[in-house]
Amino acid sequence: MIRVTLKGLAGRRLRALLTALAIVLGVAMMSGTFVLTDTINGAFTSIFTESYKNADAVISGKTAFTNHNGNNVQAPSLPQSLVAKVKAMPDVQAAAGSVGDDRTKLVGRDGKVITSGGAPQLAFSVNPTADQRFNPLVLTAGSWPSGPHEVAIDSHVASSKHYKVGDTIGVESRGPVRHFRIAGIVKLPGVSIGGATMAVFDTATAQGLLNRVGKVDLIRVQARHGVSTPKLIRELKRVLPASAQVRDTSAQVKEDKKGVSSFTSFIQGFLLAFAGISLFVGSFVIANTLSITVAQRVREFATLRTIGATRRQILRSVVVEALVIGILGSLAGLFLGLLLAKGLKAVFAATGFDLPSAATVFQARTIVVCLLVGTLITLFASLRPAFRATRVPPIAAVREGAELPPGRFARFAPILSAATLALGVLLLGYGVLAHGLTTVNRLSALGVGVLLLFFGVSANASRLVRPLASVLAWPATRIGGAAGALARENTMRNPKRTASTASALMIGLALVTFVAILGQGLRSSFESAVNGLFKGDYALTSQSTFAPLTISAEQAVRHARNVTVVSGIRAGSARYFDSTENLTGVDSQLAKVVQLDWKEGSAAVPAHLGRNGTFVDDKFAKKHHLHLGSRLTIETPTGHLLHLRVKGIFRLPKGGSPFAPVSISNSLFDANYINPENEMVFLNVRGGVTDANTKALEQPLKDFADAKIQTASQFKKNFEKPINKILYLLYVLLALSVVVSLFGIVNTLVLTVYERTRELGMLRAVGMTRSQTRSMIRHESIVTSLIGAALGMMVGVFLALLVTHALSSNGIVFAVPWLSLVYFVLAAIVIGIVAAIWPARRAAGLNVLEALQYE
Repeated sequence: MIRVTLKGLAGRRLRALLTALAIVLGVAMMSGTFVLTDTINGAFTSIFTESYKNADAVISGKTAFTNHNGNNVQAPSLPQSLVAKVKAMPDVQAAAGSVGDDRTKLVGRDGKVITSGGAPQLAFSVNPTADQRFNPLVLTAGSWPSGPHEVAIDSHVASSKHYKVGDTIGVESRGPVRHFRIAGIVKLPGVSIGGATMAVFDTATAQGLLNRVGKVDLIRVQARHGVSTPKLIRELKRVLPASAQVRDTSAQVKEDKKGVSSFTSFIQGFLLAFAGISLFVGSFVIANTLSITVAQRVREFATLRTIGATRRQILRSVVVEALVIGILGSLAGLFLGLLLAKGLKAVFAATGFDLPSAATVFQARTIVVCLLVGTLITLFASLRPAFRATRVPPIAAVREGAELPPGRFARFAPILSAATLALGVLLLGYGVLAHGLTTVNRLSALGVGVLLLFFGVSANASRLVRPLASVLAWPATRIGGAAGALARENTMRNPKRTASTASALMIGLALVTFVAILGQGLRSSFESAVNGLFKGDYALTSQSTFAPLTISAEQAVRHARNVTVVSGIRAGSARYFDSTENLTGVDSQLAKVVQLDWKEGSAAVPAHLGRNGTFVDDKFAKKHHLHLGSRLTIETPTGHLLHLRVKGIFRLPKGGSPFAPVSISNSLFDANYINPENEMVFLNVRGGVTDANTKALEQPLKDFADAKIQTASQFKKNFEKPINKILYLLYVLLALSVVVSLFGIVNTLVLTVYERTRELGMLRAVGMTRSQTRSMIRHESIVTSLIGAALGMMVGVFLALLVTHALSSNGIVFAVPWLSLVYFVLAAIVIGIVAAIWPARRAAGLNVLEALQYE
């Protein structure tokens, strides 16, 4: 029986290929995700490991905490005299101190920062006259920088921006742009650093540029031959100050990777979710395709039953067919994922996340998981068609046009489908609206609820096919005439098949609609917040709007003509109430540029914070039972405790605010944080926003390449750019599920062309032209796509309503992007047209006489 099944499958290669494509793309997404994230992890591991080459131990500054999910925490520098002490120890072979930074920008010939797509902008120190055993970089041209006016840059910037040894390039760090002669071109061997940039200076120059004169950030230490690393570390601890710590290199690499690992884990989970969506859509396509083929092979199965095949053998036949398709599709998807990983990296780079990479990592886990998941999903999708095939009676072999008999439980199908839909809605409501749920329980309820919602809508969709087809196919009957009318009838002929085909597209468009509405809600709530808060004339930010900006830019713009108020907002991290959170510092003139709605206190609060005052938002105050006069203790990254008194509580506006839960005065912030930076600066000028005032503000900032003056409207527009980029990224990833559903429509149309071969021959015989035949198939495809779009948009709007209601307390509003929905409808029409190209050509190309004789 297995041999018969395999021969039959080989005889239906086209159908098998079309079915396998539904699983190929989902598995490719999964494989590409694993390959991409494993390669990124491997690249970061190589970067961190290489940066400590030849070192057995690493000495660094100690912080009280780290914050990988918020503002960076900078470790304190170490006295340079400590290097000499370490070198003098008997168990030390060599030691070298260095300074470094991740916010030192290279500035191009056009005076603009050489963008890094959100990647670090690195600066390093080297000692050109000393042993280079600890230097991870290699020269590709020129020499190491050896004076106060020299720099070495990375090979990627050199090639992409056409710089060579001897050219001049700008560098901006803690102050205005300075210009350096390029002494050399460097690279990190074996690794692409993605969008990051590198600037390398001699030690004295780097210390002056980074405000580290007389200090170092790291000391790399190599033990003498025969001295174990644990023994070396014990010896080093004896001479270290309280602000320093020592780790072996493997522990230091692990520590450096903490933030990276959480980021790549998020990326992996994020992409795997979209792979799961594609596989979920693919399961609909596979189940529908196999159902159609089973229905078309009634006489074949009946003949097998007549010659002695049992129900179990028929079941095994369909399952084996699905198994073969699943294995072959998963194998194809597995290796297609290698190519898709490069595409995903390009997509991330285009949206501002140009990540480092090294040699492609193809782990055994990727192979096992992809093959297992792809095959199991195909098998699962085949079960219902397989059980249906077992119901074919032997007598059907001699009947013309025999159909599958209904199952024993067919009469319960309406009740089960309605119950599935209702249970999905209830779980979604519970997951979104219930209070006091743990994160795991909430996510579980939402995940199962969404799955049941999709199954429920798909199961009940057949009842909506006829009314939807009547409305959505109306233009086809007017434009296509008889072909359009036949297309509408064909769509309505088998509602279950049409609904199953449309359901695959419904899932993708439901999620696209949900994302679009949620994104519009985020934009609307943010704009509302800015309109309510921003009462200054201008904002001063970095070019990216989100990166911190040196305080020197704030100090420079204070001297501009007509400036009356300059109020900077600092950004940092602190630990309070046993949690590491963001912290902001504010200027005494904040009330003149930012309008806060005070629940307790008044607009005079920022001016009276002093050395022990703080203000908090009302949600934070409610959570921790704070009122005016309440005591609050925060810990800074250096371990210093600040004992504060609450002097104001403001109502957190819908759409958020630039303030952390806790805010202190800038004077207190600057006294307790290393190299403080501004998140943004707000300004007032005499005469308000005018071209003359804008030029007057830009004049003192001409030496700050990363500084940007913005009006309120520009500020809103630039803050919304990342939201739009994320939406575009989501659309691209969801497009994969839409492509899978497109193959589902192609499958259905191709198989129905097989099924209706005699019918098509008859229509051609009575006068239907090839053009009309193509038009009929095309209209049928478009109507099916529009039914999927209509169902998807209804589901997407419902999901968005639930989620925005749950997030309403955070200021997210329900806002429908009507133009985007129009685009989605047009996209559905295009999908229908594209899906119909091949089936329509095949239908139009049928030989009339052969078609009339087809069985």
